[in-house]
Formats: sequence, C-alpha cells, structure tokens
Amino acid sequence: MDSIIEFFKGIDPVWGALIATTFTWLLTALGASLVFFFKNMSRKWLDGMLGFTGGVMVAASFWSLLAPAIEMSSGTGFVKAMPAAIGFGVGALFLYFLDNFTPHLHINFTKDEAEGPQTQWHKTTLLVMAITLHNIPEGLAVGVLFGGVAAGIPEASIGGAVALAIGIGIQNFPEGIAVAMPLRRHGVSRFKSFWYGQLSAIVEPIAGVLGALLVIQMTPLLPYALAFAAGAMIYVVVEEVIPETQRDRFTDIATLGFIGGFIVMMLLDVGLTLE
Repeated sequence: MDSIIEFFKGIDPVWGALIATTFTWLLTALGASLVFFFKNMSRKWLDGMLGFTGGVMVAASFWSLLAPAIEMSSGTGFVKAMPAAIGFGVGALFLYFLDNFTPHLHINFTKDEAEGPQTQWHKTTLLVMAITLHNIPEGLAVGVLFGGVAAGIPEASIGGAVALAIGIGIQNFPEGIAVAMPLRRHGVSRFKSFWYGQLSAIVEPIAGVLGALLVIQMTPLLPYALAFAAGAMIYVVVEEVIPETQRDRFTDIATLGFIGGFIVMMLLDVGLTLE
C-alpha cells in the first residue's frame, strides 16, 4: 500500500485523479464481466452487494469528505461548519434536480416505475442512466481530493484520496454486477449486458478530472466541493440504494452488507490517512 501512495505522490494530481477514477471504472467493468460466466445471481447476493455499496458511500461521505471539509474551514462553531453545511445541501439539491429532470430507472424496478420526464427510451437505457447519475458524485469526490492535494491544502492528503478511490472501486465491483446481471436475466446478450454495465461508470474519470481542475483553479471552494460530493452521495444512498434493497425478503442481508461496507471504508480511510 505504501508503494501505491508513493506512486501517486510522484505524479501530477490531475493525472492521479484520472488514474484513480479509471481504476474505479475498471472495477465496475470487472464486476460486469461476470455475465460472461453466469446468467443469473440470487437476489440475496444482489441485495447484500447493494447494501455494501451504500455502506461504503455513507462512510466515505463522512470520513473522506465532510470531516476534512469541516477541518479545513476557518472560524469556530457554526461558522466553521457552515461551508460543509452549504456544500452538503447544494450537492443533494444537484442530485435532486438531475433525478427529476433525467429519465432513469432504478435496479429492480419495473418500467412503469421509471423516474424523471416521460420517455420512450428502452428499459436498458433507463437503467444505465440511473447508475450513471449515481457515479457522478463518486468520480467528483475522488477528483476534488486530488485537486486539494495539488493546491497544497494539508487536510487533503494523497492517502485520503487513494483510500477513497480504493473504497469506491471496491463498491463499484458489485455495482457492475448489479447492473449487468438483471439485463442478462431479461434476455440481453452477454456482450451488451457487459457493455451497459461498464458504460455506467465511464462518467467517473470525466467527473474526477473536472473536480480536480475546478479545485486547483479555485482553491477556496475545496470545503464546499468536498461537502457537495458528500451531499450528492448521501442523496443517492437514501433515494436509490437503500430503497432498492428493501423490495424483497432479504432486507437483513442488505443491512449487514451496509454495515460491512461502512466498516471497510472507515478502516481504509482512517488507516491510509494516518500513515
């Protein structure tokens, strides 16, 4: 692990953001590639993996994003917490508007439960759009942390950025499965199921680089940007991930998955940040 951190210390942080978010995208593709070997996966496992995804996202939102945003803000008391509060609220509202103005369909939902404007888009396209919206804040969060490193802000560490990328990459693996397997189960070919599964995460490298560049150009925005990504991620967990795991009888499995994901991300972030 030390060698990975040293590698990222030796390169430009924008390139670091690109490499890290490409890694998270590749793990999505790796998860989606399981459709070449299996046509189906039990709902119990899918719910457990989605729960794990939610746990990682919630832990990352606090340990990797909100806590550093508060720590690097000036002032005391309410004044110190205000940038994080504003950024968190704006991030949630950003996803709220994307959610309401972009046609999409959550995993495990039927076509008539599609959200956003009415459209004749195919169910597959709507599924991919839902996960793409999900991945924007994840890529942005990684990029913003790398941008903070480039700006020389002590609270934004390479270790923290690498921990976040690893955590998001780990939860992207089951996410790729969760997109590709339902498509395969509904008769979509193996290649198309894989293609759509990995395509949902291609937005992460784009959002990562944009986030890093934004923070480098406007360093005072970093606390707001970190909290923005956290607000967007929490919105996704509450509005999308958790409801998807509560539609069958495996709610306890999903809850244990959530706890496991939270523990993994907490250990990664604290362990690597303090090295």
